[in-house]
Amino acid sequence: MSRARIAPRGPLCGEAKVPGDKSITQRAILLGALAPGVTRIRGANPGEDARAALAMARQLGARVTASVRDGILIRGGTLRESDRVLDARNSGTALRLAAGLLSAQPFLSILTGDSSLRRRPVARVIEPLRVLGADITARQGDRLPPIVVRGRPLQGAAVQTSVPSAQVKSAVLLAGIQANGVTSVREPQPTRDHTERMLPRFGVPVERDGTATRVRGPAVLQAAEIDVPGDFSAASFLLAAAAIVRGSDIVLKGVGVNPTRIAFLDHLARVGSGLERGNERMISGEPVSDLRVRAGKLRGARIVAELAPRLIDELPLVAVLAAFAEGTTVVHGADELRVKESDRVATVAAGLRAIGVEVDEHPDGWTIHGRAGRVRGGTVDAAGDHRIAMAFMVAGLAAREGVTVLGAESARVSDPGFLSRLRGLFR
Repeated sequence: MSRARIAPRGPLCGEAKVPGDKSITQRAILLGALAPGVTRIRGANPGEDARAALAMARQLGARVTASVRDGILIRGGTLRESDRVLDARNSGTALRLAAGLLSAQPFLSILTGDSSLRRRPVARVIEPLRVLGADITARQGDRLPPIVVRGRPLQGAAVQTSVPSAQVKSAVLLAGIQANGVTSVREPQPTRDHTERMLPRFGVPVERDGTATRVRGPAVLQAAEIDVPGDFSAASFLLAAAAIVRGSDIVLKGVGVNPTRIAFLDHLARVGSGLERGNERMISGEPVSDLRVRAGKLRGARIVAELAPRLIDELPLVAVLAAFAEGTTVVHGADELRVKESDRVATVAAGLRAIGVEVDEHPDGWTIHGRAGRVRGGTVDAAGDHRIAMAFMVAGLAAREGVTVLGAESARVSDPGFLSRLRGLFR
């Protein structure tokens, strides 16, 4: 297990670029494997999750090459049965989306992941896929991976998902574009819409009406050119760092600002950070902006249950901001964090206590008593979770004694260059 010690070094200044969006990259890889012809992906995320999706595409018969000049080239079209288990490693996105994609393919597939992923629930994706006629099973009564997919012809259907999950919705859409007839997916709350934005790039029409999305199959896919914007989730760690370190002023270039992803920007502004957006444009169907953030005097806030799903990846950072704010922050509706790469509710609470912050843990969140300017620091176990590791590295920049993060190597899952990018903002 690697460790990293992060200590205060003064304000962050200057400009930086973040890696390509992890969610968009994985969707482009899987659709590129399915689409006849050569799909080109520029600016792809370099992390372990994206590598897992690429390895799965290769196992399924897609020809994949990559270079700095050309990006990732995927020659797709006809998938074939793999003679090995498909390993999504730590990527819930790759596992669940592949379950949908493979449910209509005429062969058997077995999907698994690392020890963390094998503890994450899959009934939420199996049950809606079965509405289309998919033959899918998993261990412990269809609760946990590995997943066995016996591909067969599917029939379009109306699906109502039980949890707000872009992964579940996307899995159904990937099955639906291969099914006969119309497939509609209705969610309890809106979630990330990267799949809906990307499908037309591959020649598949998408209809949207409120929280419902419709596709008609079997669709004829065509290869696409995809430019991947900067990953907002990766950017959020640098934005949070600048918000808590006095005197900081940074600009992040070319960040994806999909409206379903940027609730954290609203949160930063609400708790007192200086925030500006500029040079707004569209790239491959996704809105992109340059983001400027300056340190401010942070204050506590209340996150109600209805807002939590839109902040789900950034909630560990919300907790870190709360530690350095004046007043109390209350977060509810975060129970989904308990089935991520770690139990993030418990892991964040333990991490905050380890650096000297008082926190009350609830079944669905925390009450955090801010210690603006008085956070001691200490040693935090990231529990193999990339977002926990990076969140507490950020905390180390403003904690008096710094923070040592155990399991710092987990940051490679989404952003292998995180520490070097962070250090490049010091002058």
